[in-house]
Amino acid sequence: MKSRLLYIPILLLFSLSFVECAKKGSPSGGERDSIPPVIVRSVPENYTTNFKGNEISIYFDEYIKLKELQKNLIISPPLEYPPNITPLSTSKTLRIQIDDTLKENTTYSINFGQSIVDNNEENPFEYYKYVFSTGSYIDSLTVNGRVQDAVLPNPEIPTTVMLYEANEAYNDTLVYSEKPKYITTTKDSTGIFEITNVKEGKYLLMALKESNNDYTFQPGSDKIGVAKNFITLPSDSTYTLTLFKETPEYLIARPKYQAKNHILFGYEGIADSLQVELLSEVPADFEYKTYRDLKKDTLHYWFKPEVENDSLLFLAKNNRFTDTLSVRIKELYKDSLNISAINAGTVLPKDTLKLLVNTPFESINTEKITILDNDSLNIEPKTAINKKYNIAQLFFPKTEGKTYQVQLLPGAITDFYEATNDTLNYTLRTKVISDYGTLNITMENLKQFPVIIQLVDSKFKVIAEEYVTELKPILFENINPGKYYVRVIFDENENEKWDTGSFLNRQQPERILYYPSQLEVRANWSLNETFILTENDPGPVETLDDPE
Repeated sequence: MKSRLLYIPILLLFSLSFVECAKKGSPSGGERDSIPPVIVRSVPENYTTNFKGNEISIYFDEYIKLKELQKNLIISPPLEYPPNITPLSTSKTLRIQIDDTLKENTTYSINFGQSIVDNNEENPFEYYKYVFSTGSYIDSLTVNGRVQDAVLPNPEIPTTVMLYEANEAYNDTLVYSEKPKYITTTKDSTGIFEITNVKEGKYLLMALKESNNDYTFQPGSDKIGVAKNFITLPSDSTYTLTLFKETPEYLIARPKYQAKNHILFGYEGIADSLQVELLSEVPADFEYKTYRDLKKDTLHYWFKPEVENDSLLFLAKNNRFTDTLSVRIKELYKDSLNISAINAGTVLPKDTLKLLVNTPFESINTEKITILDNDSLNIEPKTAINKKYNIAQLFFPKTEGKTYQVQLLPGAITDFYEATNDTLNYTLRTKVISDYGTLNITMENLKQFPVIIQLVDSKFKVIAEEYVTELKPILFENINPGKYYVRVIFDENENEKWDTGSFLNRQQPERILYYPSQLEVRANWSLNETFILTENDPGPVETLDDPE
């Protein structure tokens, strides 16, 4: 009996060891659910005609939720008042409450994109579209095509593509204030689009990369792409739309009295010939100088001496535009002379030192400028003044792998008000040539001239460019290691720059063609590439049914 009792504690300890082992493990579970939710039924059924109600219910086989609904939802034609769509959390029923008055004999489509997902694993029920008609039939025509960007290798996503009905009530101003008849969006960077459930007719086809998603064109912030002519449906054609940012129409703002003796004239658009003329009576010794802001669309106007006027009246002239402008004089402090280097630090041997001055230049005294290299050799500079942007430029020879100390002693720069600089010191360095790379581009099948061949970085900033009027190899030297794009601009109007398009004039932007892939430039390496233009380059040509 005693021997049996001794076995009991041993059995208990043995059992507890199994329990402890069980605690350490965890259930492996089944396979992950990867099946999207399934629609059981819809009330009314999808593709219903003679729709009269204001509520739609869609029943699923499992609990669903709506993820980023506003980002994905597309209703075509757009409604003035957005529908109330639930669930807000989770449910097996998706309900659409229409709070707008529907148009007669119109086919509506509600595309949920990828917003419908199941509750547990968020498997999307992709691009579900509910379609109904307030008339006796469903419109079934489609418009297909592709959106491309005038400047970028791929269009930004999503981009809205839309149709305006070109009936007797249509005019071009509608795109600025009224929503289109039909809309869709591009799904990915290929720019492919399809507008479905469209009725027969004549339309304006356009694309917008919008900033506020209101389906209207806001030139100050939106990119637009538009077919040159109206399209007519039905048609088997496909269309290519090129997005571009318009240059705004010229407009000069009310001038701002920035500081004592300093007035700012802000403007929009092209103002290459902008000049301002003072109309007010001022002392006989009155003088002024102007220059353009380096970063903003602003004309700086400086004057002396001070005036006793309460306000000054100006006449602003720019090409065919003339504006009379007034600025009120206030008690403000005077701006003091301030000088800053635009490109100190690491430079190329061919670069010049550029100094931005905030008050108008009067003179530069080279005798008060000292430049020493790292061998303490004194280098004599040459100077110039960029009057358009009020920049001082210092030219001096530089070699690779050296450091240069530039010192401007007091009096080196004198401004319009006879103020002079304090002592200024700048350091410039040049790398050895082996720290840079070289890119050789050979063009093939390039038949249209002139062109601008540009090297741009990953942010599409122009690093180097060459204007080409005949077929020849292109050499880009002294390139910092990194990844770059090469593009060709077809300078159709021969003004040596890229020109954007115009919606109202149906003017397409000048064509830009990218080398098919991004190029990696390495230090101490020469990269040789051949840029072959195919028969379809530059860029696809849009096919139009109704040329006008």
